Amino acid sequence: MPLTDRDLLAQLAEVEAVARHLRERLGEIRTLAAVIQRAIRAGHKVLTCGNGGSAAEAAHLATELLGRYKGDRPALPAVALNTDGALLTCIGNDFGYDALFTRQVAGLGQAGDVLVLFTTSGNSRNLVDAARVAKAQGLFTAALLGKDGGALRGIADWELLLPFSETARVQEGHLMVIHLLSELLEEYPSGGSE
Repeated sequence: MPLTDRDLLAQLAEVEAVARHLRERLGEIRTLAAVIQRAIRAGHKVLTCGNGGSAAEAAHLATELLGRYKGDRPALPAVALNTDGALLTCIGNDFGYDALFTRQVAGLGQAGDVLVLFTTSGNSRNLVDAARVAKAQGLFTAALLGKDGGALRGIADWELLLPFSETARVQEGHLMVIHLLSELLEEYPSGGSE
């Protein structure tokens, strides 16, 4: 049976619920933006990672920072750890899929950097392990989570949970967070108000 307008309107109502949820989390989003601003000012970088659709979100954040969001501001140092196909297949082949991000965090991450993890379930072993390695190396860890947060919940230094069961709603919420962070970081180097 084809989708009706009523079905599509129900999905849009769910998107509105995600936006309402994020309205209540603006303080937390501002906190992460301030952490990222301080790290960049101190000469550090942002690393991002995720799997599948969350990999696209991770790449999106890195692109907004290193490229541009709206205006012309200095490039902000950011690397998406899930975008180099040759590297990912090398690590996956030689060390296993669970090591995709830990190997890169170990090689690229430095104390004071920020690692931003994107996941709709929180149960991807490669993300849980990356968060643990990053924390051990002195990186600030931030997790954008969905559903109940999964195994990653409670591990990162900062986390934002989108408690929605539909993967699409979680991804849409993560995209909204990316754009809110980009808006706040657009003020770099002045940093606006922290």
